[in-house]
Amino acid sequence: MMVRRGLSPWLPRMVVLLVVLCSAMSILYMLACTPKGIDEQLAFPRANSPTGKEGYQAILQEREEQHRNYINSLKKQIAQLKDELQERSEQLKSLQDHYTDSLGPGLERSNPEKTPADLLEFLRSQIDRAEVHAGAKLPTEYAAVPFESFTLQKVYQLETGLTRHPEEKPVRKDKRDELAEAIELALETLNSPDSDSNANHHMYTASDFIEGMYRTEKDKGTLYELTFKGDRPHKFRRIVLFRPFGPIMKVKNENLNMASTLINIVVPLAKRASKFRQFMQNFREMGIEQDGRIHLTVVYFGKEQMNEVKAILENTSRSANFKNFTFIQLNEEFSRGKGLDIGARIWKGNNVVLFFCDVDIYFTAEFLNTCRLNTQPGKKVFYPVLFSQYNPGIIYGHHGSILPLEQQLVIKKETGFWRDFGFGMTCQYRSDFINIGGFDLDIKGWGGEDVHLYRKYLHSNLIVVRTPVRGLFHLWHEKRCLDELTPEQYKMCMQSKAMNEASHGQLGMLVFRHEIEAHLRKQKTSSKKT
Repeated sequence: MMVRRGLSPWLPRMVVLLVVLCSAMSILYMLACTPKGIDEQLAFPRANSPTGKEGYQAILQEREEQHRNYINSLKKQIAQLKDELQERSEQLKSLQDHYTDSLGPGLERSNPEKTPADLLEFLRSQIDRAEVHAGAKLPTEYAAVPFESFTLQKVYQLETGLTRHPEEKPVRKDKRDELAEAIELALETLNSPDSDSNANHHMYTASDFIEGMYRTEKDKGTLYELTFKGDRPHKFRRIVLFRPFGPIMKVKNENLNMASTLINIVVPLAKRASKFRQFMQNFREMGIEQDGRIHLTVVYFGKEQMNEVKAILENTSRSANFKNFTFIQLNEEFSRGKGLDIGARIWKGNNVVLFFCDVDIYFTAEFLNTCRLNTQPGKKVFYPVLFSQYNPGIIYGHHGSILPLEQQLVIKKETGFWRDFGFGMTCQYRSDFINIGGFDLDIKGWGGEDVHLYRKYLHSNLIVVRTPVRGLFHLWHEKRCLDELTPEQYKMCMQSKAMNEASHGQLGMLVFRHEIEAHLRKQKTSSKKT
C-alpha cells in the first residue's frame, strides 16, 4: 500500500514526460526528412539567365563523368568475369593431363591449385554416369540413349523426321565444328610424344580415321568414341573423349588387336532355301574371303528343304575350302530364340563373339570389325541399328527393271529406314550371353525374344552400345503374319510389315495414284484442245 501511494503522484508526471519526448522526436524526424527548399535544390538554369549556357554545360559534363565512371566499373566487372571463366577453363583442360588410360582410370590430384577436389569429383562422377567405364542399370529399353555414328563425310542419325536424312553431311556449322574438333584432338593424342604410337614413328592423319560414335545426354555431356586404323592389319586405335558441357577431355587411349578375335555367326532357319543361298553368297564374299576369322552355326527346324540347305552349305565349304561351320537339325516347331540359344550353347571352344543373325541380313566385312570393336567380355555388348530396305518393286518399279542387290544397298530416305524398333541382330561374347541367362525359351515363333534379351542386358552392369551402322542391311522380303501368333506378336508383325514397304511419300503416291492418273489425263486432254 505504501509503495502504491508513493508511485501515484509520479505517474501523471511520467506520462507527460513521455508525451513530450515523443513530440520532440517527431519534430526532429520531420526536420531531417523534409525535402530541401526549391531554392536549395539543384535545378536547370533558365535559358534566358546569364549563366544558362554555362550551367547546362556543367550539368552535362557532370552527367557524362558519372556515366563514364559507371561504364568503367562495368568493364572492370566484365574483365573479372572473363578472368574467372578463363581460370575455370584452364582447370578443366588441365584434367586431360591427369586422366589415366588404365582399366580403372581416375583423375589425379597432383596439382590441387589447378584441379580442386570438388571439381575433380564432379567430373569423375559425370564420366561414370555417362557409362564410359561401366554400364548403368536402365529400367526399360526406352531409357537407353543411342549413339549416332559418323565418318569424315557423313553422319548416320536415327532422328530423321520429315526433313533430315538417315545419312547426310552435317548441315549445322556447330555440329561440323564439334566433330572436327573431336577428330583433331584424337589425332593430337595419337601423335603426341607420350603416345605409344609415336615409338613406331607412325604419324596418324585424318585418312586413318575409320568411324566414330557420339551421344549427348542433357544431364551429363557428350561422349565420343573414335576408331583409327592401326599400324598393322587387324589392329586399331580407339580414343574416347568426353565433353562435360565444357572443354573436351581425353578419357581413354586404347590399342586394340582383333587378329585372333573369332566371330560365330548363329543363324536359325526353317525352309527358305532360296534366301539361304543368297545369304551364303554374302557370307562367302564378306566372311570367308575378306574377313577370314569367322564360324557359321546353322540351327535348322524341321526337315522340309533341309537337304537343299545342307547342299548349299556343303557346296560353299568345298568351293571355298571352308570348314568352320556347324549344322544342327531340330525336329520341332520353329522358335528363333531357341535356335539362337542352342547355337550359342553348343560352342565348345574358347570364349567367342556371337553374332545373332537372320537369313535375310546382308553384312559387310567392315561391320564384322565393328562387331568386334564394340564387344568386350564382362563389360560391353553391341546392339547395332541396321538399315532396312524398302520393297525394291516399289522403289525401282518405274525404272522398268530392279537394280542388282549391291546397287540397292544405298542409305537414303527413299530406299529404306533405320530399324530402330528391332533388337534381333546383336553381338556379344558367349560368356556374357550365358551369364545373363540366354533367351526366354517359352516364347514361340516370331518376335519378342530379342526384346527380352535386350532388357536383360539393360538391367545389368554391362555397357549396351546401340548405334546405326552403315554395313548391316535388312533385305526386303514379303512378310506373312501367321494366325498362330499371339495377339501381341501378331501386332508387332503387322507393324513391321507396314513399315517395310515404302517411304511416306512413295506410299502416298500409291494411295493417290488414281487421282494422279486422272490429273494427267485431264492435262493431256486440255493440251490437245489448245
